[in-house]
Formats: sequence, C-alpha cells, structure tokens
Amino acid sequence: MSTLINSEIKPFQATAFRNGEFVEVTDADVKGKWAIFFFYPADFTFVCPTELGDVADKYDELQKLGVEVYSVSTDTHFTHKAWHDSSETINKIKYYMLGDQTGTITNNFGVMREGQGLADRATFLVDPDGVIQAMEITAEGIGRDADDLLRKVKAAQYVRNNPGEVCPAKWQEGEETLKPSLDLVGKI
Repeated sequence: MSTLINSEIKPFQATAFRNGEFVEVTDADVKGKWAIFFFYPADFTFVCPTELGDVADKYDELQKLGVEVYSVSTDTHFTHKAWHDSSETINKIKYYMLGDQTGTITNNFGVMREGQGLADRATFLVDPDGVIQAMEITAEGIGRDADDLLRKVKAAQYVRNNPGEVCPAKWQEGEETLKPSLDLVGKI
C-alpha cells in the first residue's frame, strides 16, 4: 500500500446529513480549514457507533481548533438520517455524515474494500491546503480513539505553525518539542 501522506485530496462531491438537513459537500468546501475524514464500514453496525460517538464527544473541541469532521461510509445520506434518528449515540453527532454510495471518496482515499463496497476503518487528517498530514487504518474489530486523534491534530497544527520543530512520541500540547539539528544527532 502506498502512502497518501503529503498528497492533495482528490475532487469529490457528495450529499451529507448534518443538523437535520441534507447538504452538498465538495473538495472545495474542505480547503481553507483543517479537516478529518473518518471512514467506517457501515451504519447500523457495532464498533462504528462507538467510534462516531467518541468523535462526537470531541467535536466542540475540534471546532475550537478550526477542524471540521466528515464521517464517510458507502451508505446513503438517507441511511445516515435514519441511523441518526434511531440511535442515541449517533443522534449526538453534529458533524457531516457523507453518503458515498458511488465509492468516489472512499476510492480517492484508497480505503475501499475490494469486492465488498465498504470502506476500511480509516482516518485522514487534512491541512488547510487540502494536503493529507496523517492517516490511520485499523482492522475491522479495532476501534479508534478520539483523544489520540485530537492529540495528532494539535501536533500537526503545532508543526505547521512552528517550522523547524517536530513533536516527539506521545507529545501533548504545551510539552517540549524538538528542533532537528546536527547537535541532536545521537543524543535522543
């Protein structure tokens, strides 16, 4: 599998369910702000609602950081609405739930399960220029953690705003960063 890190997102257009309405979303809407694309296999499943609910719990904090969230599955926007209306966990979602029944977005990000028509469990962090800065793909039974996603957003924003600095493992906002140089070689 080739990496999509440092590549620009490809054009797309989709209908999303958000705040009780169906809205159109394109790649042009994404540019100019930070974005998370949160792919999951299907609505009305088991691990997926736990992950989507976890992200919903962090959505206000992500918004304060200038981040928009786009959950994506190959279900339709109508199915997203039905799930939203029937599940207490999904009902708390305020972010975009993109319907990708054609598979365009899922294929653009390279996470379509061959022969299944379902997305892998995958997350992509996209910067305001539309460039992918982080990605994570897990197996079917392994749920993701919104706290770690939030940490990655803060690290990516810090690195973008502080050229010449990098964030070490487990870096948390406010902790020391590193300034790669000849002086650090062999001393970490």
